[in-house]
Amino acid sequence: MRKEYVYEAAHRTLNQVAHKLEVDEVRKYLTEDSRNYIKRGSFVGGAQMQVKSYTTSTTNGGAVSTITVNTTIPVSAFDAEFDSELFVKEFSKVHTVEEAQRLQYDLLKMRAKYQRDVLDEVLFYLLDNAGAMPLQSRIDDFRKLERYIKDELANNGIDMPFGIRVLDHGGRDTVYCTIAPTGYGKTFSQSLFGNDSPTRAAVLEIAFTESGLNKFIYDSVKFMLLSFVFTFILLITFVITLYMAVRHKRITKMKNDFINNMTHELKTPISAVSLAAQMLQDKSINKSPEMTERLLNVITSETKRLGFQVDKVLQMSLFDDKNTAALNMRELDANDLVSNIVNTFAVKVNQGGGVITAELEADDPYIYADEMHFTNVVFNLMDNAVKYRRADVPITLHIRTWNADGKFMLSVQDNGIGMKKEHLKKIFDKFYRVHTGNVHNVKGFGLGLAYVKQIVKAHRGTIRAESEAGVGTTFTIVLPSK
Repeated sequence: MRKEYVYEAAHRTLNQVAHKLEVDEVRKYLTEDSRNYIKRGSFVGGAQMQVKSYTTSTTNGGAVSTITVNTTIPVSAFDAEFDSELFVKEFSKVHTVEEAQRLQYDLLKMRAKYQRDVLDEVLFYLLDNAGAMPLQSRIDDFRKLERYIKDELANNGIDMPFGIRVLDHGGRDTVYCTIAPTGYGKTFSQSLFGNDSPTRAAVLEIAFTESGLNKFIYDSVKFMLLSFVFTFILLITFVITLYMAVRHKRITKMKNDFINNMTHELKTPISAVSLAAQMLQDKSINKSPEMTERLLNVITSETKRLGFQVDKVLQMSLFDDKNTAALNMRELDANDLVSNIVNTFAVKVNQGGGVITAELEADDPYIYADEMHFTNVVFNLMDNAVKYRRADVPITLHIRTWNADGKFMLSVQDNGIGMKKEHLKKIFDKFYRVHTGNVHNVKGFGLGLAYVKQIVKAHRGTIRAESEAGVGTTFTIVLPSK
């Protein structure tokens, strides 16, 4: 819109300047040249100016007075209108002031007609001969022309550098030019002295620099930049606020799920310990060493279970402040470590009728790792596979190690319930658990995978998950090799 305004204003400016040049030319003829015509007698009929003085006596209320009329008229005017002797006779008949005034009015009419004839003569000469005159004589001062253009541009609200070029003979000859060979972009043109023949037509061109035009256009919208910035800030603030609200709602829901799950997880061992303790208080049970030993085993087992659940929460607290933990890093043979874990975990898998296999193909299995935390990582992944197995399908758990691009790779693959893709990005978040309805089928805190990711990250590694609902899940860990 701003550019279109500049184009329209430039055309309007050129049109107004062309009109001013024509007015200047006419004014020049009407002032200077008309006086020359009168001096030379070059007007209608070649009449010469002549001063006439007429005197007559008049009576006004019985008093006798003399009236003298002096007038400057062309001789031809008398010849054209009436005989001078007849005019003198008529003037001698004047006896009142009113009659003298009426005669003076007639003389003024004659003078006005003469001046109109002179004006017509000048205009006819202008129309007939002006086009044949050199353009430099018709435009006296080209700097005055530049001032005209500058003033008209200012009147149209445009203030920017410009150059002009004046062409003659239908645009073939350059008479005046201030346009540099380079640096000018858009050019506008306007024909001058429209009554001239096409072969003699003059053209006025005006050009703006590309930088000046762009500066004028974009300077006009600078005031909008603040509005854009403010609107953008408001939009970002709104998005952040919306995101924080959704995130807060999600975290609140996760917190509630965590509290509910933790309550159930802690309530079970506490109830078992409480029940065993009450039974030990029964004197009849104390008489049976076997029952006493069994109850003590229950208390010990449930206490360990309770301690394990608490340890899970404490493990994540290691990463709350700086996401770092005190790791006891040393060189480990990952193949041997994974093999021992598989052998230990095989009992749990086999009890459920499942199968666990290991494919330890890493040629360079040596890594720097914390043995305890790395073991917990693998255990957590295997434990999740057992927890989230399909009830009607025996679990199949496959562990594999290999080397790729100088890295140690470890994968844990199962044939469990799997998950949808929208959950894959969130499963490593603290307290996040994939819902299977209003109630989780598997109890937990939602801390296992968050702990796994933090430990892997602390070992300068990465972990990714691939899953398909109803097919299974594969976790892949990438660690730098020794």
